[in-house]
Amino acid sequence: MSNDPLLQPFQLKHLTLRNRIIVTSHEPAYPEDGMPKERYRAYTVERAKGGVALTMTAGSAAVSKDSPPVFNNLLAYKDEIVPWVREMTDAVHEAGAAIMIQLTHLGRRTRWDKGDWLPVVAPSHLREPAHRAYPKKIEDWDIERIIKDFADAAERMKAGGMDGVELEAYGHLIDQFASPLTNELDGPYGGALENRMKFCFDVFSAIRKRVGEDFILGVRYTADEQLKGGTSKAEGLEISRLLRDSGLIDYLNVVRGHIDTDPGLTDLIPIQGMANSPHLDFAGEIRAATNFPTFHAAKIPDVATARHAIAAGKVDMVGMTRAHMTDPHIVRKIMEKREEDIRPCVGANYCLDRIYQGGAAYCIHNAVTGRELSLPHEIPKAESRRKIVIVGTGPGGMEAARVAAERGHEVVVFEAADKPGGQIRLTAQSPRRREMISIIDWRMAQCEKLGVTFHFNTWADAGTVLAEQPDVVVIATGGMAHTEVLEEGNELVVSAWDIISGDVKPGTNVLIFDDAGDHSGLQAAEIIAATGAKVEIMTPDRSFAPEVMAMNLVPYMRSLQQKDVTFTVTFRLQSVTRDGNRLAAQVGSDYGGIDQTRFVDQVVVNNGTLPLDDLYFELKGLSSNGGEVSYDDLIAGNPQRVVRNPEGTFQLFRIGDAVAARNTHAAIHDALRLVKDL
Repeated sequence: MSNDPLLQPFQLKHLTLRNRIIVTSHEPAYPEDGMPKERYRAYTVERAKGGVALTMTAGSAAVSKDSPPVFNNLLAYKDEIVPWVREMTDAVHEAGAAIMIQLTHLGRRTRWDKGDWLPVVAPSHLREPAHRAYPKKIEDWDIERIIKDFADAAERMKAGGMDGVELEAYGHLIDQFASPLTNELDGPYGGALENRMKFCFDVFSAIRKRVGEDFILGVRYTADEQLKGGTSKAEGLEISRLLRDSGLIDYLNVVRGHIDTDPGLTDLIPIQGMANSPHLDFAGEIRAATNFPTFHAAKIPDVATARHAIAAGKVDMVGMTRAHMTDPHIVRKIMEKREEDIRPCVGANYCLDRIYQGGAAYCIHNAVTGRELSLPHEIPKAESRRKIVIVGTGPGGMEAARVAAERGHEVVVFEAADKPGGQIRLTAQSPRRREMISIIDWRMAQCEKLGVTFHFNTWADAGTVLAEQPDVVVIATGGMAHTEVLEEGNELVVSAWDIISGDVKPGTNVLIFDDAGDHSGLQAAEIIAATGAKVEIMTPDRSFAPEVMAMNLVPYMRSLQQKDVTFTVTFRLQSVTRDGNRLAAQVGSDYGGIDQTRFVDQVVVNNGTLPLDDLYFELKGLSSNGGEVSYDDLIAGNPQRVVRNPEGTFQLFRIGDAVAARNTHAAIHDALRLVKDL
């Protein structure tokens, strides 16, 4: 028996949870036709196999047809979901974990032009800023119908083998009733706090009558909206007591904040560059005030913080949800005393930001998450040992080295710089992005443990590579900033990288032309604006920094707006010329009819990268495959067997930005799915 606080069991009513770590409800957007089919099941079961005590699916599953998901959620209002749920719950239980599901009616947090094009409903006509739909003010028959929908959905989940259901009561319909900001009804569902909470308790009562006492019911709710006029901390404490005293629920899952805007959502679910566990002490206050089982999750990415949360009595169960998207085997590694092998969550929020743009959740540096059906979390050994030479130590090169070494190959890596990291090391120079370096540090530690040989400060040419007599060569040399995009004056501009690296001193009146829309442009803007310079960020797109996405954009906006940075959309920088000691920037528009001039002392261009591919083309004619990749085999997970040159003695591949400018996840995905079959 371990004395680790995290590994102690917890008794939740009749349910014994095997340890204190949970995956809180979240929607990875993997459903097919609203059902948790094979992909969804594989993702969920992997976390159960990894040792988590309780995994919660769906964030959240829709109970009504007028609660259409704004991203790919489960549809709990369909009877056909039951057998799919049963397959998933049986597999999770077989792996030793408990499983619950979160149910919701989104209320105004959706759109009328989704699903069946039904009116959005809420206890007021006020629209939610994030989703922009003006709701119908809910009527008595709507309330009756939705309460029944909740009970029906809960009954389906019990029939599907779930251990319980959790209701989502922050930002969604139940919370829209509870908050004085969004409830404009008269009694019995509006006015005083007890009236505003009546809808929540009516829903729980209907569910409890339907599922009985031997079924766990919980609620994830905000006990402090942190909004003027909203649910205050004092009122949140009273709500917590009312929930406890209702006798209808078995635990409280506490959050703090609001999610009706991007900034609110980001404060509630913080990202990299923001404080870890910002609401943990608040959750501890709720637990102390109620003496009731309390769960909590909000940027608790590391084992030490989770252990403190339990040991200090802050909570009974600690959620490490994004951390488990990064590494599904956290608990197993704790039990095996291998905490140093846990792949760290770096808070990049690539997972959630993709969901909110309509994509599926992927971890920025674990390409297996969401792809469990085709990629392995644990790399199998190769049948025979080969020598693999890798050039470049950015995220793609480091992943290639790690995976090749896990396969049991002899791995030699060349890097021109004195340290690994590539573009990651550059981006991590910004305090906002410092956590990104863990992507490299973790891989470096794994490679050292596996015996990979590194040659730093080494410019690898064809002779260097051939001297190693490799069986496989992987070119992961990345790219260099591409700034030659103007009709005239390309020699007069600098790159965003020049600013971030410190190679070029910021000007005092600066135009940043951002045609890539990624972090580099905004990072350069922050550095320049911090000097007190006048800064304008210009993009030809209709919105700026689209690759940064919603939640990652929030901290940048807070910083740049305070520095009075100007944001200009739908304008294109065309040319730059000298005008005395100034630069004249000629500006047009893809929409036509615009001819303007900006006079500045510095122009910064952010336009992605061009591949550093000279070495690849030097080696291409000498390789057996001529650099060709069989995409059919790559996608199917089969070894590469292309032979274009029978005289070649090695296979040659390139990955990441050495192919084309993409992102960190793409480079790591390239490396993993190629090298796992070498």
